[in-house]
Amino acid sequence: MLLVDVEKRLGDFTVVAKFEAPDGVTALFGPSGSGKTSIVSMVAGLMTPDRGRIVCNETLLFDSSTRFSHPPHRRGIGYVFQDGRLFPHMTVARNLDYGRRMYSLPRDADEQARIVALLDIARLLERRPGNLSGGERQRVAIGRALLMRPRLLLLDEPLASLDAARKREIFPYLLRLRDEKVPMIYVSHQPEEVRRIATTVVRINGGRVSGIGGTELLDAAEADLLG
Repeated sequence: MLLVDVEKRLGDFTVVAKFEAPDGVTALFGPSGSGKTSIVSMVAGLMTPDRGRIVCNETLLFDSSTRFSHPPHRRGIGYVFQDGRLFPHMTVARNLDYGRRMYSLPRDADEQARIVALLDIARLLERRPGNLSGGERQRVAIGRALLMRPRLLLLDEPLASLDAARKREIFPYLLRLRDEKVPMIYVSHQPEEVRRIATTVVRINGGRVSGIGGTELLDAAEADLLG
């Protein structure tokens, strides 16, 4: 369970978000520029709220009233960006191992083999990111985040930079993660993605939460767009 109650002013734009994300996949859904990435950045500790409180699985991550903020590397949160952000000078195998080493975690060969198989990246291990397709790079980025053994996985528009064919390639792997009960916050402005993967939807508009519920919120959003 993730509890978020935050406020952040960004120039002329203010994010004010309060919601609970239960186990499963919670989608932050809304148009581009609505504040979704700012919210997950605050959860990850990459952006500091002006006010508020963030709790994940009963562990306090941020509380402005006591000026407490867990540093990002101690929050136990995996973050997958739009562009993967792999290290170009490292092989896939070394990229995968980076998170474990950064968190000083013991090597677990069985867990690594399980994730490599889950994401179907065994044949890529000796390649460098420059020799991977966009979908392959995103699968490696997801694997790296999972090998950090996170309590929560944040996926910020993970398909946004991919063409239609690569999206079709990678989406089944995201569904596998959901079915393996990996807790996720999934950011997207694409209703068809959210409809397929989300168990809870938080609709974001203009920096505010405008609705919390199931995928029926997508129908309402599409109806609004149609006028």
